[in-house]
Amino acid sequence: MNLYYGIDVASEKHNCCIIDEKEHVLHEFSFSNDQTGFSKLLHFLDHPGIPNGVKRHIGLEATGVYGENLTEFLRRNGFEVTTFNPLSVKKQLTATTLRKTKTDKSDAKFLAVMLARGNYEPDATTSYHISELKSLSRRRFLLVKKRSGAKNVAKALLTKLFPEYSKLFTDTFGVTSMAVLMKYHSAREIAACRPSVLAKLLERSSRGRFGLEKARTIIELAKNSVGNYSAADALSLSMTLEEIEFFSRQIERVEREIHLIFKEHPSPLLTIPGIGEVIAAMIISEIGNINRFSNPNKLLAFAGLEPSIYQSGKFSPDSGSMVKRGSPYLRWALMWAARLVPRYSITFGDYFDKKSLEGKHFNVATSHVAKKLVRVIFSLLKNNSVFSE
Repeated sequence: MNLYYGIDVASEKHNCCIIDEKEHVLHEFSFSNDQTGFSKLLHFLDHPGIPNGVKRHIGLEATGVYGENLTEFLRRNGFEVTTFNPLSVKKQLTATTLRKTKTDKSDAKFLAVMLARGNYEPDATTSYHISELKSLSRRRFLLVKKRSGAKNVAKALLTKLFPEYSKLFTDTFGVTSMAVLMKYHSAREIAACRPSVLAKLLERSSRGRFGLEKARTIIELAKNSVGNYSAADALSLSMTLEEIEFFSRQIERVEREIHLIFKEHPSPLLTIPGIGEVIAAMIISEIGNINRFSNPNKLLAFAGLEPSIYQSGKFSPDSGSMVKRGSPYLRWALMWAARLVPRYSITFGDYFDKKSLEGKHFNVATSHVAKKLVRVIFSLLKNNSVFSE
């Protein structure tokens, strides 16, 4: 005998529907997203009235943070949990009815019915260090995005205060340039600075690369700048630069934690030329347990890198665009890795050149490299083997 528990997850409370093999509803209830609520659910799972030998199947949507604590709680108590793709659930729900009735209770019942009818497998357990890498990688991704936004704001302010400044350094937000901008926030402030004072700042921050000559160049450019001074803009620039430095320090902290994890749990992905710890961490953590995927094509689909297919009547295109479903973090990491790996790997370099010679656009050739990379990654993780040209 089997019992099926469909759980609709929300931020403050969850709804559960229990059905039997004939899809008869045995019980419906809600429980809070806390220890009291979890204990209530556990009571219905370990109820004394349930006969021995009854197998309990639990299913819920993969709704991110709201369901993670519940999933871990159930696994700690010895239960297998199936998490459904929300997109798949929505499609199946739409296919079963034309009515637009949607309630938490009906969603919970539908999940229970999916468990009873579907050919499914319980999710493969993800190891603790992979879960940690996932949290760290996503945090870093968010921090880099915020820092990029702050840099764009700083560039806009510099265009008003000292538009010629971008010509002075290769990287406006490099160590030396940031040292100058943190102290002098406009062309007017730099123009009033003594060359010897600025030279000392440059020499110290650049470790001797720049000195008096560079200082004179900067001051001369500042004196002839067309920028307009604004105390408000200078203050905004100062505050924005502080934000950039803050985000950079945060990113460094996250990267140190990622390094420590890889030190204890080295990954086969790090043997692929061009893939460093940051990219490897995002790829590994977004994939999770590789045993969730029976073949590389399923991993390709999860990454959203498979081509879409649209055929109607006599129209049958040679190829389609990427579906871009699945994990956007994994897709970003794979596409970024596909830009780097061909620079260091003979195998991937030759493959990229081959696609380019076929007339493929750079981005299209890169996507082909990403697809090849997915198959290599799948093999390395499945067999726990190292990359070889």
